[in-house]
Amino acid sequence: MEYRVSAPDVLRDPLVVPEKLLMGPGPSNAPPRVLEAMARPILGHLHPETLKIMDDIKAGVRYLFQTNNAATFCLSASGHGGMEATLCNLLEDGDVVLIGHTGHWGDRAADMASRYGADVRLVRASQGSSLALPEIRRAIETHRPSVLFLTQGESSTGVRQGLEGVGALCRAHDCLLVVDTVASLGGTPFHMDAWEVDAAYTGSQKVLGAPPGITPISFNHRAVERYRRRQTKVKVYYWDMFLVGDYWGCFGRPRIYHHTISSTLLYGLREAIAMACEESLPSLIARHQDCAKRLHDGLRAMGLELYAQERDRLPTVTTIRVPSGLDWLQVSQHAMKTYLVEISGGLGPTAGQVFRIGLMGQNATSERVDRVLQVFRDSIKAVKPDFAFPRSASKM
Repeated sequence: MEYRVSAPDVLRDPLVVPEKLLMGPGPSNAPPRVLEAMARPILGHLHPETLKIMDDIKAGVRYLFQTNNAATFCLSASGHGGMEATLCNLLEDGDVVLIGHTGHWGDRAADMASRYGADVRLVRASQGSSLALPEIRRAIETHRPSVLFLTQGESSTGVRQGLEGVGALCRAHDCLLVVDTVASLGGTPFHMDAWEVDAAYTGSQKVLGAPPGITPISFNHRAVERYRRRQTKVKVYYWDMFLVGDYWGCFGRPRIYHHTISSTLLYGLREAIAMACEESLPSLIARHQDCAKRLHDGLRAMGLELYAQERDRLPTVTTIRVPSGLDWLQVSQHAMKTYLVEISGGLGPTAGQVFRIGLMGQNATSERVDRVLQVFRDSIKAVKPDFAFPRSASKM
């Protein structure tokens, strides 16, 4: 038979991947140790060496989440997979889910939950702010949800949601607490067990500096029991907690084949977690908070206004209001084209309104803070030469 579709000429060219400084909301640059680990030979998805690496990762993820949950494992997906899996496992048709809305990820969670047949209710924070505990209490008492979903680190708005006291409130109302820590874990404190969080997930490609595509997740005993009481099967086989958990050896049963995991992603994540453990959570968090302060001080010295309220600012992703008359896209494009430095625009409710600068993983250093401040200033000046910087900023 004749082959009528020819091999594409573009694949005759060599692969070109430029070196960029990723100072947006993620992914962050991966450390050399992580990249080197990913170059090791591929292993089978049930080889004993692969299972040992998976066990190493489980132990490390428990440390990062500060939990002893048995049902702690990873999904072969980006952080979105964590959102899908928590909602898919814990919701059935007609269940009321309350979404704490502080930005784009509240909208995304609401969309996902509705697709699983849930009755979606929202409690919205004011612009650039988090939800206070009394607001959450009133919303729970009004809507009586079976699940409350909160985003600890809202990367679209740069808002950090406080969590202390929320878990106890949920338990008093027979409600499960699900928390998205994709953009926050490692940059701000998170204590899954002490704060009585029932399910949580994070992103591999943010503070950890691993490649995207593999998502740490954890369910406590209350979430597992809710799963056991389901009247219907989990709607998506791929997200089923017990099936994936049995692949990861979480429930004391023989390991099963669920899907073919990427051994190379496991290598990268394992080394990224090992580096975080070697640094220690207190040190890792302090480094990100110190760098965030340095960035915020530098931005204010440039005469720029931060979007999130000071008490609610997320250390890992900073949002800066776009000054009147300035084209944010041209600034972002100039930074990338001229300096190979990524500075992002807004997302969802902040689209066109803010710049977003990320400080995550190996990019959370004073040198890289100073670098992005200089590139940001130079790019604004290139796009709008008459922009009025304060005199102190002209010396940067």
